[in-house]
Amino acid sequence: MTPDLLLEQDGLREEPLFEKIIEDLSVQRYSIVEAFFNPDEVALLRSTLLARYEEDQFRKSAIGDHFNEQIRSAVRGDFIHWIQERETGPAERVFFSRVQSLVTYLNRTCFLGIAEREFHYAVYPKGTFYVRHLDMFRNDDRRKLSVVCYLNEDNWDPGNGGELTLYLPDGDGERALDIYPFPGRMVIFESQVLEHEVKPVKQGERYSITGWLKTR
Repeated sequence: MTPDLLLEQDGLREEPLFEKIIEDLSVQRYSIVEAFFNPDEVALLRSTLLARYEEDQFRKSAIGDHFNEQIRSAVRGDFIHWIQERETGPAERVFFSRVQSLVTYLNRTCFLGIAEREFHYAVYPKGTFYVRHLDMFRNDDRRKLSVVCYLNEDNWDPGNGGELTLYLPDGDGERALDIYPFPGRMVIFESQVLEHEVKPVKQGERYSITGWLKTR
């Protein structure tokens, strides 16, 4: 049975955007999608992030899993707020609805076995960063795909810093790919394969939703 017939049987229609993500992941292990969320959705998510930030709901980020968390400012400096799906507002419901559509498509076309997800808001104030790392814990390898969605208001000036840098295999070495946090842009990459970092923010604050699609 062809993939198209499988999609019809499952009640899914082919999504060109999702197909691009699948092709990118299969070829280069990452995908950059412009306008994954439209400007109105980005504005709604950003206003929700800022409201929670002003209400002091964010906390200093830590490294390690929930059992071995450590706050180390020399490693990362962002502030985060975990999004609890059972307590979401209108903005987060839009976000999770779109993410679920992607997960359903990935599972039914690529058999990835994604069964869980976790996301948090992230704020990087001026001077903060996250050093090079891999999104995998020593005692937990369930993270399959890392996802970052950018929520800044205007196109981010590269001079502001805060770029996500992916380190990609290149022959016998590697090359660095800098990705700037333009509003509505989504970056998705293989959690256990690509090392990455967030370069220091030089001006302003960098807003995003960051998370992982996980196997059981």
